[in-house]
Amino acid sequence: MTTPRRLLLVNGPNLNLLGTRQPEVYGTDTLSDVVALVRETARARGFEVRDVQSNHEGELIDAIHDARADCAGIVINAGGLTHTSVSLRDALASVALPVAEVHISDINAREEFRRFSYIRDVAAVHVIGEGVPGYAVATERLIAMLSGLAEG
Repeated sequence: MTTPRRLLLVNGPNLNLLGTRQPEVYGTDTLSDVVALVRETARARGFEVRDVQSNHEGELIDAIHDARADCAGIVINAGGLTHTSVSLRDALASVALPVAEVHISDINAREEFRRFSYIRDVAAVHVIGEGVPGYAVATERLIAMLSGLAEG
């Protein structure tokens, strides 16, 4: 069976407001800029990207479940659900796809409640606090890991 050459890009609640929401924390790049960056990074390595952003946890979980059929891995910025959602964590664990967790800001240097990630233990790649360029870093690391799995 051939491994699919597609990634699922998941962006959680409030990330649709990138570019206008707290630019001092998240910068001025928009969600469209993020998606374009991930698509270009993946395309350069022979991968496609399907993206989803939602402010609704169930919609994100459904997209993660659907990824089992045609994706090789998942790049996710779960936004605030990172710190609150056991269900999202369980969805990621249940699909058995490699996961790259990305956060624009350094969640470890912010409010105490943001320092815990339910996703941390199910993600193979973590890129925290590198701004929007961190999405490209996470995508590259995930693809490198997938390439290593395909070879091994």
